[in-house]
Parts: sequence; C-alpha cells; structure tokens
Amino acid sequence: MQLELRHLVAVCRIAEAGSLGRAARRLGVSQPSLSAQLRRIERVTGGELFTRSRYGMEPTPLGRLVLATAGRVLSEMDALGTHARAVPAGAPLRLGCILLVLLDTLLERTDLFLPGREVTVDLEHSVTALSRGLGGGRYDAIVYGEVNDHEVPLPDGALARTLIAGEPFAVRLPEDHPLAARDAVDLADLAGESWMTLIEDDDGGPEALVEACARAGFAPALRYRIADRRMSYEMVARGRAVSLSQPGAPAAPGTVVRPLAGSPVTGRIRLAWHRAALPAHEAELLFAAAARAYEATVDNHPFHRAWWDAHPELHPV
Repeated sequence: MQLELRHLVAVCRIAEAGSLGRAARRLGVSQPSLSAQLRRIERVTGGELFTRSRYGMEPTPLGRLVLATAGRVLSEMDALGTHARAVPAGAPLRLGCILLVLLDTLLERTDLFLPGREVTVDLEHSVTALSRGLGGGRYDAIVYGEVNDHEVPLPDGALARTLIAGEPFAVRLPEDHPLAARDAVDLADLAGESWMTLIEDDDGGPEALVEACARAGFAPALRYRIADRRMSYEMVARGRAVSLSQPGAPAAPGTVVRPLAGSPVTGRIRLAWHRAALPAHEAELLFAAAARAYEATVDNHPFHRAWWDAHPELHPV
C-alpha cells in the first residue's frame, strides 16, 4: 500500500479529535474501519503513530513527524485546489465517480442534457478520494454511493443532492448455486459463503454487510477485495465467492442477481458539486442526466423494475 491524501487526512483527524471514535464520526466511517486503516498506515510509515494515554490518542515522535508533513501536504493541496478553480471558460466539466452501475450510461445522458459541453470522467475506487478531489479542485462534481447510515463528509463549498434513496442491495451468485432458483434470498442462508468486496469500500458497504449478517446470526467471511468489476463477476461465476450487488447491475455470464429478503442493506446514490466550479443550472442538468442514467438500469432485472414501480416516492425529482 502507498500513502494517499486520504490517509494523511485520517491521521490528522485522529490527532485533532484525540480519539478514534470521534475521528471516525468526523470522517463518516466506523471506528473498526478507521482502526484498521490506521494499522495499515503504520505498517507503511514503519511504526506506531499514536499511543493511548489518560488524555486520549497522543502522537508518538514518529506521529508528530508524519503530522507535520501531512499538514504541509494538505495545505499545499488546498492551495492548489483554489488555483484549479480558476479554469478558463469552455473547459471540460470534470466528473468523478465510483463504480456505480449508472456510470455505463451516464456519458450518453450528459451528451443529451449538456449538449456541446465536454465532460471528462475519472473512476475512483475510494469515496474519500472523490470527496478530497472535489475539495482540492480535481473534480467539479462527483457521483457516489453511501450504504445504510454511512455519510460521506464533503468539503467546504460543496452542495449535494440525493439521486436515489433506499436502493435495496441484492446478491450476485453463481448461476448453479442452490439458492439461484429462489425469487429472493434470505441473508441467513448465505452464512457459509465467502464474500467479495471492492478493494476500497469506504462507502460503508463492508460495515453494513457485517452488521446485517450479525443480525442474521453469522459473521461473513470477507475473503476477496478486487478492484475490477469484470474480474469479480468471473470469480462469482466460478463459485469462488458471492457479493453484494446494486439491483440494477448488469447480467454477467455464469451469474445471477437475486434480491435479499427484507432489504437488510440499502444504499443512496448522491451527486455533489462545488458551487464555485459548477453553475446551478448545469448542476440541475447533470442531476437530470444522472437520474435518466439510473432509470436506464431498472429493467436489467425484473425485481428491480418491481421495486422501482412500487416506490415512486423514491424517484429523483
């Protein structure tokens, strides 16, 4: 693992908050997730960055060195973001996304709703990196997901709208799986499976899965973290794992997507933009394009269409 800006942000928030719990709340992640991230950072830096005392988390000498460097780097990135906002008229709209199913059709919709406006799209595997890129001037707007109650902290100057609320997650199974013939799958029946997640799931997904499985009476075996969506489909097809799936995810050879009974895991899809970079009318048009892109996915699976038709109150306005 290499250190990234989001790792520096995490270290700074721990130092500012004085505890992992308070820092996790400020970052919008769970405390176990932040604790695991800190251990990975410490492996890269070569030693402990904090010690626990009666006053909370205090930086070690190595921690103070890392914090001083992090402060300079983040300050310079913020300054760079300020300069990056001064883009010439007619410059491309810079859009950042995570791996959402609507991404496949989003560019077509932006061509319709923003004709003549060049749009560039970068795909990130980390929601934290997207948010940081929005604040630092790399992106004018971002499209991202949040799972269950997880909330992604946004930078100053950012505005956001919820595109889809309460989307029920499904499960992707091998087509010859004993549960593949069911109309819906009980999470408890997946207790013995190996699970796959994306390599950087900081949208609350792994935590939501663990909590849902705990309510179903088991702890999931999170064996694989893979960045490539096509590779993850191939591993499911070979029977190596099962995975959470957006309900509009495309069909893939050798796999099926089935809804989870009772919708134990739900998600939100959101659009955020920096008000200094994107005029309000363009933000409205981008929102409309994203809404149409999502609607294009609802017929990928009959159960998704049924959910969509049954919940008009959740449709984007």
